[in-house]
Amino acid sequence: MSPIAIARRALSETPAMKTRVTELLGIRFPILQGGMQWVGKAELVAAVSNAGGLGMVTALTQPTPELLAREIERTRGLTDQPFGVNLTILPSIKPPPYGEYLDAIIQGGIRIVETAGNSPKDFIARMKAHGITIVHKCTTVRHALSAERNGVDIVSIDGFECAGHPGEDDVSGLVLIPLAVRALKIPVVASGGIADGRGLAAAFALGAEGINMGTRFFATQEAPVHDNIKQALVAASERDTRLMFRTLNNTTRALRNAVSDEVVATERRSGGCTFEDIRHLVAGARGRDALLSGDTQGGVIAAGQVVGLIDDIPTCAELIERMVAECRTQLRTTGRWAGI
Repeated sequence: MSPIAIARRALSETPAMKTRVTELLGIRFPILQGGMQWVGKAELVAAVSNAGGLGMVTALTQPTPELLAREIERTRGLTDQPFGVNLTILPSIKPPPYGEYLDAIIQGGIRIVETAGNSPKDFIARMKAHGITIVHKCTTVRHALSAERNGVDIVSIDGFECAGHPGEDDVSGLVLIPLAVRALKIPVVASGGIADGRGLAAAFALGAEGINMGTRFFATQEAPVHDNIKQALVAASERDTRLMFRTLNNTTRALRNAVSDEVVATERRSGGCTFEDIRHLVAGARGRDALLSGDTQGGVIAAGQVVGLIDDIPTCAELIERMVAECRTQLRTTGRWAGI
């Protein structure tokens, strides 16, 4: 039996969840895989989508728009379920050809795009013209409101616990999620600090209509990284992340290792630090090579505080099925506590 057929059979045995997020995205469970640089490839994306969530190809993991088009087709060969593409728009002296990447997305028939980084407003009209549902990830309510005004369909709000870029306001998800829900009319997806069904239940309780996970999907069997890296995530505690680039106002959360320790030490030295002082440490190619070779000390490894909740490496199907069951159990339990 093919992976697609196995997944379809398993899905039919688990009742779907229904929120505005599942309806807009056409998925069974409101569980999104975040766009992860070097990790959001066809194998992982298809596994998440086949399990009833939403897998997300990371556009800029592919060196060219042409290679992104191939990755979209490769993913389509592994799943018949909805999946999306993450397009992160970053400030840069020499930016990637975002318009050409969007061409590949549109020509590939993609109907869901997750944007992150800078505002996607310059691309929204074009995406809307092609029937694309836009999920925009941000770290503040003010940016979420701006994204809503600009026409995105869903906001993914990223708390301070998250991997990658948590912003500069240092507001945790427990505060940020309900603030975003209160402020916005469009659906909110909770992102950062979620790894199990209790986190999904908590997100619902805070008013979110779905969740986004990166670090937890990093530690799955289908994630296209060396097992040494996955085992390092399992072994890590909630205290084993570092905040880099704080002095450069571009905070990034990564797993504690030799590279992130050196970056932080350089930033703290007398006389300050410029990006050129640490460029050799944080080069993207160095991080990519570490993920593939299994050198846990060789490059930056993005990871959120949620590593403290990760203690195994399941398949994506096992993870999502377990999370849905845990969520339902937790909601029933808390309902009894509340006398419901």
